Formats: sequence, structure tokens, C-alpha cells
Amino acid sequence: MNAIRTTPPRPFDVTALFPQLAALARTATRLHPRPGSPTVHDSSVGGPLLWPADEPWPHCNEPHDRRAAPVVHSPDDIRLLRRIRAASAERLHHDPEAPDRTSEELETLERIRAGRPWFNGPIPLLPVAQLYARDVPFPCPSGADLLQVLWCPFHHAEHPHPRTALFWRSSATVAAVLDAPPEPPIVQDGYYLPAPCLLSPEQVTEFPHPRELDKELRDQLDDMSRWESIEPARYNTYADDPGELYLGNLSTAPGWKTGGWSSWPRTDPVPRPCPECGTEQVPLLTIASSEWDGISKSWIAEEERTNPAPPPLGAQDGNFTLLDIIGGYDLQLHVCPESPGHPHIELLP
Repeated sequence: MNAIRTTPPRPFDVTALFPQLAALARTATRLHPRPGSPTVHDSSVGGPLLWPADEPWPHCNEPHDRRAAPVVHSPDDIRLLRRIRAASAERLHHDPEAPDRTSEELETLERIRAGRPWFNGPIPLLPVAQLYARDVPFPCPSGADLLQVLWCPFHHAEHPHPRTALFWRSSATVAAVLDAPPEPPIVQDGYYLPAPCLLSPEQVTEFPHPRELDKELRDQLDDMSRWESIEPARYNTYADDPGELYLGNLSTAPGWKTGGWSSWPRTDPVPRPCPECGTEQVPLLTIASSEWDGISKSWIAEEERTNPAPPPLGAQDGNFTLLDIIGGYDLQLHVCPESPGHPHIELLP
């Protein structure tokens, strides 16, 4: 695990103003991924998997949208590009007059920017996350204590985002571990190659996204007079849009998480019936493009407020995994609560 991350207390108890919300509270686990060197025995984002040596590595055999990837790179190209950026930043930090790029780096960058040839065969999946139940609570099939999430780092004809695959297993049954899993010869975008991160799991309480609430309660959230009892300075910031106070600070936590409530930033909620049994599926994992955004900065961990660290080079503020799903979206995975092994649902709301 990584260093502890602690979400600040919410600005106030929203159930005191809106008692109807108390029955809708759910626990979510914020993962707080931060750059590190995970092993197969760690819960991680973008780290190595506890994958059995005698089990075939999964591949994607679906057609890939070449129009969305006019220039492609190998995973090693992306890693090399990140190292060059880091070396440049370190050099300039120690000597502001130093060259932004060395001649060798410029030659390497020119080669990387030219891209790699297109590849038409099956694409080995990339590790996205590995979660041990001892670290992170999540619904899992009987006997399983490990969830492994992989994806194909390409858009697909009917799914303009990476396609995910879930694998559940008992870690105790893995005797020999696959040392060198195959990697895709090319990836659509460097933003689909997660930087290795360790986790700092933390449980928080969530309430439904406003779009999940009935109209009466939404109207109450938009009623400025209902908020007048809270701290005036905080209330006045949102006086023109009190609903944003609830949305950004009191409902769903931003960033990587398991459980909790689904978020609907751009679309209305849609039914999520299990493709196999029809049971309404529940949130399993949110794969986030950022730890926070402009209206959710109250969720920034206390440790980052008191000792802020810059994000990895090339990332925007709050992006520690270096993922960026279609310009800032979150990919939300849902599973069947009756049988998590049933096919899962991907949402890009």
C-alpha cells in the first residue's frame, strides 16, 4: 500500500438538511492511486498481475477503429517518452539554463513521433487494476479474493473507449506466476497505458448523484432557502447554484473508487440490468481520468493540501495514473450483485 490519504470531512451533514438522504447513504472506497513500484502481491493500478503461469494471457480479437488512431506507438515508446520528459524536468529544475532537450533526446522523440506500423492481429490486453479483497472491499464470487481488470487499449466500432475484461481468482491457488506477460505491439494512445501506482484505500460515505434523485428532492436541493443554515461564506459561493454545492461536495466522490453510487455527469441514468439474469447491476470500479475536477476540490486529500506533490510529468492536476479516457471521462464498471461472475456492464456517462 501507499502512504495514507485522508478525505477531509464533508462541509456539513447533508442529512440534517435533507433527512430523506439518510436512507440512501452508501459506502465507497476511494483508491487514491499514486506513482509507485507495485509487485504482483500488491493492489495496484497499472502494476504486474498475480497471473498463473499456466493460464493463457487474454487477447482482444475484435476489429479496432484505425480511424481513431492515425499514429500508434508501442508501450515501450510511451514509457521512453515519459522518461525523457521527466529527465528534462529534472535537468531544468537544477539548471534553468540547461537545454530543454538533448540532441539524443530529440532524435528519440523524432522516432517516437513517427509512430509504429499498424498491427492487424489479436491484441494482448493491458493490466489496468489489481485489487485484493484484504485491501479493498468489493463484491466477488464465492472463494475469490482477487479482482484483475485488463483492457484493450483501442477504441472499437461500437464502443469508443477501451474494452475491459474482469478476472476473479483465489490468490492462494496461484502457485507459479507468469513472469513476462505479452504486451500489445501498439496502443492507440499513451493515455491508455496506466502508470504503475500503489493504492491508499479509504472508505467514504456517498449519496446519489442528483440525476438519481426524484424530482421533489432535486427541487429541494435547488431551493436556496434550504441551505441558509450552513456557513454563510460557503453558502454564498454557491448562492446562484446551490445544487452544485451538493453535486461537487456532498454526493459522489471523484476519482478511482469501488462501490458507492454511479455518477452521471453528462447523461441521465440508464437501466443496468445484468445481461445474464436481469438483476440491476451495482457499481464495481470507477476508472477515472482524474482524482478531482473544478467543482470537487473539497475531496482533495488532506495530505495533498498540506504537502502538495506535482502530478507525474505530462499529467493534468489530479491525474496520477496518466490515463485520460476520451478527454476526461470516467469508465464505470458495474457487476451483478447476485453473481459478480456474470458479464459486467461498462458505462461512459
